[in-house]
Amino acid sequence: MARDPAGRAGIGTKATPYWLYLLECEGGRFYAGIAIDVEQRYYRHVFGVGAKFTRAFPPKRVLAARRYASKAAALRAEWALKQLKRDGKIGYFQR
Repeated sequence: MARDPAGRAGIGTKATPYWLYLLECEGGRFYAGIAIDVEQRYYRHVFGVGAKFTRAFPPKRVLAARRYASKAAALRAEWALKQLKRDGKIGYFQR
């Protein structure tokens, strides 16, 4: 959302969409996160600039991604995804 010089959110401005993504990492582990640009975030993980988890278990590929209208919506979806067992995480993106 655009902000004026005083830091207030502008009226009628469009929120930046966020993506929820799921990575397959070494050792068959999954990592979920949110980002504005999934490709850029993936490469940050690959080069060790991402999360501590992906430094320990480097990502092999992006398994899935889903767009959300706002950061808040993506964070809620990330929390819900992380509550699921392994098999449910892949299925989450298929609904």
